[in-house]
Amino acid sequence: MWRKSIKIPVEVSARHCHLSEKDLATLFGADKGLTKLKQLSQPSDFACQETVDIEFGSKKIEKVRIVGPARGQTQVEISLSDAIDSGLVPPLRISGDLQGSAGVTLYGPKGSVELKEGLIISKRHLHCATKDAEKYKLKNSDIVSVEISGQRTVIFKDIPVRVNDNYSLSLHLDADEGNAAGINRTGEGLIIKNL
Repeated sequence: MWRKSIKIPVEVSARHCHLSEKDLATLFGADKGLTKLKQLSQPSDFACQETVDIEFGSKKIEKVRIVGPARGQTQVEISLSDAIDSGLVPPLRISGDLQGSAGVTLYGPKGSVELKEGLIISKRHLHCATKDAEKYKLKNSDIVSVEISGQRTVIFKDIPVRVNDNYSLSLHLDADEGNAAGINRTGEGLIIKNL
């Protein structure tokens, strides 16, 4: 059992997409690269000026932010609330686990891409740098719980730990979870137990 002593940053990750190089070229043109709007907390990631419109089921959402850099496979992450009234419920998955996920169509200024899979509801997860994992005795794929205190105190359970040299310590929640905990964009939580 963890003592309530490991304070961690908490971030709310709004709907966004990651594009493959191929799909980026189709949507924005062969010579178009991603334009950095701002650095995100994870050292490798940045929010882009570019956005796409997405369509799934009977729903279309405009101006979905792209997060760079380009990846090997296009992935769109939304919340469960985004899927309401669409007739489609994408699976809850860890980023990158796209096999058998929901289909989605993306629209850019130069073209569109129809994907048979790639749409998910992102599962909450804890990014952890290797040095922090050693400090807090965490391992990749450990499962932890995190308490977020305040006017809407909640305990989020079943949080997988993702350890990498290039990560920065942070719990990522989707917009629905952030709203439930009363967090707008950033907050703090405490790891309270290791299941």
